This record gives sequence, structure tokens and C-alpha cells, in this order.
Amino acid sequence: MNIFYFCGLGDNPKTPSKSHTKVPSNHQTKGKILDSPNLKNFCFSELKEATKNFSPGNVLGKGGFGCVFKGWIDENSLNAVMPETGMTIAVKVLDQTGCQGQQEWLAEIKYLGQLYHPNVVKLIGYCLEDGHRLLVYEFMPNGSLDKHLIRLNLFEAEDSYYIQPLSWNLRMKVALGAAKGLAFLHDEAQVIYRDFKASNILLDSALRFGLAKDGPTDDKSHLTASILGTNGYFLSHLTTKSDVYSFGVVLLELVSGRPAIDEYRTSTEQNLVEWARPYLSSKRKIFQVFDPCLEGKYALSGALKAAKLAVQCLSTELIMRPSMKEVVKELEQIALGKH
Repeated sequence: MNIFYFCGLGDNPKTPSKSHTKVPSNHQTKGKILDSPNLKNFCFSELKEATKNFSPGNVLGKGGFGCVFKGWIDENSLNAVMPETGMTIAVKVLDQTGCQGQQEWLAEIKYLGQLYHPNVVKLIGYCLEDGHRLLVYEFMPNGSLDKHLIRLNLFEAEDSYYIQPLSWNLRMKVALGAAKGLAFLHDEAQVIYRDFKASNILLDSALRFGLAKDGPTDDKSHLTASILGTNGYFLSHLTTKSDVYSFGVVLLELVSGRPAIDEYRTSTEQNLVEWARPYLSSKRKIFQVFDPCLEGKYALSGALKAAKLAVQCLSTELIMRPSMKEVVKELEQIALGKH
């Protein structure tokens, strides 16, 4: 279970209420650990009102963790307001199955509330009341990265949509933002993300990146938890290098425009990493990995560099995988066109 979502690359955060810890300006590119958690303890009734009684029409997403609802609060007082007014929020209602003790959960949430980075979606507050556990995040209007990579949903007709393919430059900016968020968690906060994937990368109104996490629901702190991740994103034991492997999968998704696992493809093509490995190791065939929807609109040297970086992150040998700090440096060079 995650508490961090990766978020936009430069939008200024909403001004917090005066009773809350001031959040650093987004002009700072580095994260920091605040002196105290910048979180509000919401009443369940407040969040019930903010989401229109957890209306089905306000559902943003569902998963093994529970359900996420759209809601609205006043950006200064953080009190619930009428729908479509005030500041939009995302309220995550956590499934209580297997939850750790209340005090342990609350202590971890408060620690995570002290972490600030421009590429980590802001956790606004939480609710721990009568068995209910909820988390409140800033709202990211353009949804998760996976929805932008899987542009045409042919298998759920009622939800079918078409989204303009992300440009190569924007894909690399998203990758860089995500890498910076992970590097901060690893190096400054001593946190292993554990379930890094495209659906946990959220995009703001300017299609800029953000990372998110939810509070843990197993009986161990997610700082030391065993792997409970998503199929297709993990290999070997849980360390920071596990996150690096997962990042490599996401980078490969960005390069190829394909999801980590695609059950609608033939058996030999369902697992993206397994399908791509033979092409990535061949100078002649590597071009078959690049997303055809890009129509060749990218610097070849930069694309090859990104593919090579993905290969390094996906190495089956931990020692061969770079650190996220090293990944950031490499992606910065690609973004600057220094290949």
C-alpha cells in the first residue's frame, strides 16, 4: 500500500491555512523534511460532506486499497464546501483488511506528512475515526500516466476515450520528475516506495508529473515491508534497487507506449519486459521498441540513451542497477539534449 503519488513539475501548491505548517515554494527543486507534519485531522462527517456522501458519481478510481472520491474543501479553512467550489481534493477510503494498529498507522502517516518534494503529490490530511481510515490529497486533474499511455480503451466501451499521445519531450519530463521523487524518498527520507508503477504517477493541469502513496495496510511498516507490488513491476528482494527495477519498467512503458502487462496481446507479448529484452539487446532491432505513435518525432540519440537506461534499471543483478540519483543525472542529460 502506498502513500506517495508523484506529481507536477512546477505548479505552486495551494496556500495552506495559517494554522498549518508552511509548505516550501515549488521554486525549490529539492525536497525537505518539515519540522512537523503539514496535515489536517479531518472528521469523517467532513469528508462525507465534501464528497457528497461518497457519491458514486464522484468516484475517481478503485483498487485493492479501496476507493478514491473527488471532493471539495475551502482552501484556507480546509472545511467542506459545496460541490464544484473551493479546492478540489481526492479522498482515498482505505480498505481495513489486515490494517496495522491505529497508533502505528497514525505515526507513519504523520512522518510521511513531514516529507515535502515538488514531485510528490501533497498529502493534505487524514481521518482515523470509528474504524475508518481515509487520506486526503491534492487533486491531479489529468489522472494517472497509465491512462495516457493506453490511449484507446477498446475493451470497456462505456469508458472508451481517446487521448492525444504524449510527446517524447513530455515523456522524458515525466520520467525525470518521477526519478527525482524516488531519489528524494531513497536518499533523504529513507523510504522504499515498494509499488512504483504508471498508475501511481499523476499528471496536473499542465500535464506535469506527480507521485503518490497511501498508508500501509499490511501488518508491517511499508518502510520495511515485504514485496506486495503489482505484477510486471517487480523482481528480487525489496530494496531501493527494487524501486529502480520498477522505474525501469515505467521508463520502458514511456518509450514503448505499452503497459507493463497487456492481457489482450499474445502470450509472448503480454509481459512488456520479457517481450522487449531481445530487441533492447540488439542495435538492429531496438527501434521496434519505440512507440510508433511518436512517428519518429524524437532525437534518436536521446531515445537510444533512454532505452539503454531502462536496460540498466531492469538488470537482473542488483549491483548493475543504478541508484535513482544516478538515474536523475542521466535523464537530465537526455532532457537537455546532451547525448
